[in-house]
Amino acid sequence: MTHLKGQKRLAASILKCGVNRIWIDDAQVSDVDKAISREEIRELIGEGAIAAHQKKGVSRGRARARMARRAYGHCKGPGRRKGSSGARTPSKRRWIQKIRAQRKLLRELRESGEIDRTTYRIFYRKAAGGQFRTVAHLKAQIDIGREK
Repeated sequence: MTHLKGQKRLAASILKCGVNRIWIDDAQVSDVDKAISREEIRELIGEGAIAAHQKKGVSRGRARARMARRAYGHCKGPGRRKGSSGARTPSKRRWIQKIRAQRKLLRELRESGEIDRTTYRIFYRKAAGGQFRTVAHLKAQIDIGREK
């Protein structure tokens, strides 16, 4: 086997990669052995006698599979958790999600004409005061209000 350490070093410099990523075609080893200048190495790279192996990446396949399982609730047990429920979903974030959903429902009911502006205002203020646990609770209260 010929000694191609210098050629590999020059090729790595030209291809801007590490020496270990340099590949030399076995059929053209004698041509590569004769090449001693950067220009000759560049020509061999152009011919395809010298190339750089592709970088080895980390596969995302396992990560995607885990994310898919987590989407329907697996891999989320107590052993995986670090932090209390209040740290994982702060109370403010829970409140924001709840109030936005309730206000969206009220807006839709007002625009569809199911409730009038006055009723909308009353329930909007009650929602802001935290009177309703969920959207379902709000709907139930609106229905009770209509029956009276």
